[in-house]
Amino acid sequence: MARGGQGLARVAVVVRAGAAPLWWLGVCTAGIGLLIPGLTGRRIGVYAGAALFVVAAAAVACARRRRYTALTRGAARAGKYDVLQDRAVTVRNWRRGHRGWLLLAFLAALGANFAVPAAGGLLLAGCGAGLWLKAAWLGRRERAEEGLLWVRVDWLAGNGGRPAGKVVKGYRSTGIAAGDAAPGGARRRPAALV
Repeated sequence: MARGGQGLARVAVVVRAGAAPLWWLGVCTAGIGLLIPGLTGRRIGVYAGAALFVVAAAAVACARRRRYTALTRGAARAGKYDVLQDRAVTVRNWRRGHRGWLLLAFLAALGANFAVPAAGGLLLAGCGAGLWLKAAWLGRRERAEEGLLWVRVDWLAGNGGRPAGKVVKGYRSTGIAAGDAAPGGARRRPAALV
């Protein structure tokens, strides 16, 4: 980086990166589970899965909120020479770094279908929904404070891709229009033509 600038990735984009793969892997696995009677039967599997979905979504959405809040409060302004990473690059890097874990989670949920049909898939889908909820919560904070939150790319790489892990010492902030992702990490919609 020129003149001491850092590569920065959006916090909400990193959080949101795992939501879609977990959701779709979970939905597919739950669908496959409905075709297998399993040890407990489909009805019990679906009820157990629905409970696991709700618990997982709530747990993932609420996990580490204090840490995120503390890092947000201490966010320093991004420097002139800091480089803002594109949304697509951040998502691709996170998914490449976690594809082994995603595959293991998919296989575990698939295997669980033989015991409790659809429950493992709904658990995965609940984790994905929880990540979306957490990203939405971060987006509301970003809108309220009129600033986007960024984390150093090198801290992400040394931390397993966790934007609120121990290695992360603080966030950087920019104006609300910086980068190519909207508050909450979604794709920024092009401005409507007048």
